[in-house]
Amino acid sequence: MITLQDVREATRPLPRTEEHLIREYIKFKVGRIVYATVSPDETTLGFAFPKEERALLIASAPDTFQLPRPSDMRYNWVELRMAAVSKREFHELILDAWQMAVPRSVATAYLDSLGRTP
Repeated sequence: MITLQDVREATRPLPRTEEHLIREYIKFKVGRIVYATVSPDETTLGFAFPKEERALLIASAPDTFQLPRPSDMRYNWVELRMAAVSKREFHELILDAWQMAVPRSVATAYLDSLGRTP
């Protein structure tokens, strides 16, 4: 199970990330682009994810992933139940979501500093 503190720890080192409280949701943004958000009751995490792959992700683990609320369906977005995901899998999802929000050069430089390739 992941917690809000786990989300903060995962997003803190990511360049250009800012944390904001907006309408009781804790949002993690790069500029104006939100790439992750934690619900007020801290049970779900919404994150940037390609719309084209959303159905496949949800079908692969329906107890973990779910569609976003109807007003967010137009965005590259999906949600997960925080109690149903491992910390290892969660870190990869956050990193991928962040990469959707930053310029490619920023993501490449950060991944290079970790010894990883984009």
